[in-house]
Amino acid sequence: MANSFRLEVITPERLFYDGEVELVIVRTLNGDEGFMANHAWACKLLSTGELWIQEKGSREYKIAAISGGYIDVQKTIVIFTDSAEWPEEIDADRAALAKERAESSLTITEKDDLQIRLAKVAIEKALTRIHVKDGGYRRKR
Repeated sequence: MANSFRLEVITPERLFYDGEVELVIVRTLNGDEGFMANHAWACKLLSTGELWIQEKGSREYKIAAISGGYIDVQKTIVIFTDSAEWPEEIDADRAALAKERAESSLTITEKDDLQIRLAKVAIEKALTRIHVKDGGYRRKR
């Protein structure tokens, strides 16, 4: 059995997750990274993406959609994120509508760099939510 560690996932609204886990996978600015017990200490910025949690003694993963924030890796791991949602909390229709709105905002002829970046972030968040609702990107491979 693998070593475990305590994981906390905190959003501005709530303590999203608190438990003993064997593995956590998040999307950092450099791509997907996994963290296990006794990992070297680190603090990394997170992108919008899927959060995969393998709880202690389980072969299955819990999956959630998160957007931004950072991960603090020490003896315990704490993820501070702007938002986090379990698949059952995601409204697929609302996510699809948000994606369509963001995509249509990109077609406006007069836009500045900030508007373009905000639209791309909105599309990324919507796509992540849609993927998580459907079981996650990794499960579709």
